[in-house]
Amino acid sequence: MPLDPLGLFALITPYILPVLGAIIFFFIGRIIARRLSEWIGKLMTGRGVDSTLVGFTKNLTYIVLMVMVVIAALNLLGFATTSVVAVLGAATFAIGFALQDSLANFAAGVMIIFFRPYKVGDLVEINGVFGAVKEVQLFNTIITSPDNKQVIVSNGAAIGDNITNYSANGHVRLDMVFGIGYGDDLLKAKGILEDILTSQPEVLKDPAPSVSVLELGDSSVNFAVRPFVTVADYWTVHFNTHEQVKLRFDAEGISIPYPTQDINVAQLGQWQTDTRGI
Repeated sequence: MPLDPLGLFALITPYILPVLGAIIFFFIGRIIARRLSEWIGKLMTGRGVDSTLVGFTKNLTYIVLMVMVVIAALNLLGFATTSVVAVLGAATFAIGFALQDSLANFAAGVMIIFFRPYKVGDLVEINGVFGAVKEVQLFNTIITSPDNKQVIVSNGAAIGDNITNYSANGHVRLDMVFGIGYGDDLLKAKGILEDILTSQPEVLKDPAPSVSVLELGDSSVNFAVRPFVTVADYWTVHFNTHEQVKLRFDAEGISIPYPTQDINVAQLGQWQTDTRGI
């Protein structure tokens, strides 16, 4: 039996407009959700809110708005809103049970956002990873290591482990050790180290840097050199100080000891002769 085109058109016509309306509503709603979340982010940034909290609020706002858009679009298709909410609730429970670790990371992310053990830009050591915090996401913290590698640490692991925040007080202390020979002038070497620190503009004047005798080692007198710097200048001062110490010590005739080993070789015949004579 041939299919009547007019009959087919009349059959599907009642469904075309709701489907098209739901699709158009979804895409328009997504655009509005994105722009609204961006507007909220700009508003919070303009009022000086921390960038970590701004990013979290933007993401959460977008997710909530998209859930509302999806429910409204399904309602346009004829689904009962109460049924949709019930289905979403059941699906959320099932997904939550299957993704317990992810939800734990989400909860940890919320704790990080509000209790702020660290924030974007801080120099930290988290779960054995050292570097600067690039971004705090809902589930993960992204850290940039000193060698410019991106390391992703789950928020659950971050909260569950010790967190060392080197930037919590606004500056960080560099701990360096330099040794000189026992025959070198100790006060002269100390003065050179102090001059190297004070000549670098990146080294903070308050708190003041310190140069102290750390220990009398096996083959060297070791100095503890400890300047305070901002996080941004950490590696600059570290590298510059090591370079200047080598150049200045060489120019001033101060030795930098390095491990040596003396090996005494006895002739077998002599050893046997000495042994027999005992």
